[in-house]
Amino acid sequence: MKDAVPETAPDTLGARLLRFLPRLIAFAWRILGQFIANRGVLLAGGVGYNILLSSVPLFAVICVLLTHLVDESRLMSIIAIQVQHLGPGQEDTLLDAVRKLLDNREVIGWVGMGGLLFFAGLAFRMLEDAIALIFHQHPVIRKRSAWISALLPYAFVMVLGAGLLALTLLVALASAMNDALTLLTGIEVTLGDAGSEVIYVISIVGMFGLFSAIYKILPQTRVSTRRALVGGLVAATLWELTRLALSWYFTHLSFVGAVYGSLATLIVLLLGLEIGAIILLLGAQVIAELEQCSRENIRWYRTPNRTPLTRLQSRRNAMQHTGEIAEDEIEQGKSSRDVSSTIPPDKNDQHSS
Repeated sequence: MKDAVPETAPDTLGARLLRFLPRLIAFAWRILGQFIANRGVLLAGGVGYNILLSSVPLFAVICVLLTHLVDESRLMSIIAIQVQHLGPGQEDTLLDAVRKLLDNREVIGWVGMGGLLFFAGLAFRMLEDAIALIFHQHPVIRKRSAWISALLPYAFVMVLGAGLLALTLLVALASAMNDALTLLTGIEVTLGDAGSEVIYVISIVGMFGLFSAIYKILPQTRVSTRRALVGGLVAATLWELTRLALSWYFTHLSFVGAVYGSLATLIVLLLGLEIGAIILLLGAQVIAELEQCSRENIRWYRTPNRTPLTRLQSRRNAMQHTGEIAEDEIEQGKSSRDVSSTIPPDKNDQHSS
């Protein structure tokens, strides 16, 4: 009589959830531990401060450049929707600052515009340094020249400007088509709040694309496109949910105005931007953890090797990041050490010892 084969438990959805949830909780706990070990909150504070410093010059420079192509009032209506993603509950304050800067554009001059452009790219430069610290245990695959590192923040500024231009032209095209339809048929179609909601959704999609590009381009290590897109989607969703929660809190429950007085606006803006920077850097930490698991050929819920870097390895990573040493030089050094370790010692040296 043959031995009875033990019946295996059916792989139901509930059983999968029971296996998945503990792994997900352990993975999230591991991410938080690594984020704190990398001084992520401290980095987020610096990034949030630089975003606050760069936001008004960024929108002002984009407005000055784009008002030569599109109507200023229509452009400001588009930017009014964009600043909702930046400052929870303080959209009017940011918009008034941008308007005042635009009204004084003749006084600023070209030298002042150069200073505004410098501050506009400051946030991306700080963000690049913060992401480099998040990925500090990863090998530097692609070195950037000094020119590329200097021009990369302004490339992101140009991308943002191109996105605002495309969105403004789309609104202008829809308005022109509406006017043509009214002229031909006599029926006026008013989008009302629906048009603003469509622009709002497009803005969220643009934020997702910007976050994905940050995760893909800024790290000097290899990041797969799929993980960059997933990280961008998660970060954009978390930031939008957090922004809505902060807007409701500062509108209904917050007593920050009673505590800080005239500084309340600045405190609210800085706090919201710091929380957004924490979300952005947490997404980078998730991608860094997944990339390390992929390099070690283990599943995402397994803990990768946490061998601490020696002082020499840390210095090499720093030199790679600054471009002082090339990847092929390190590989040559490793191969020479491997070859020297395989050569047997000389007999004379053995006798002398």
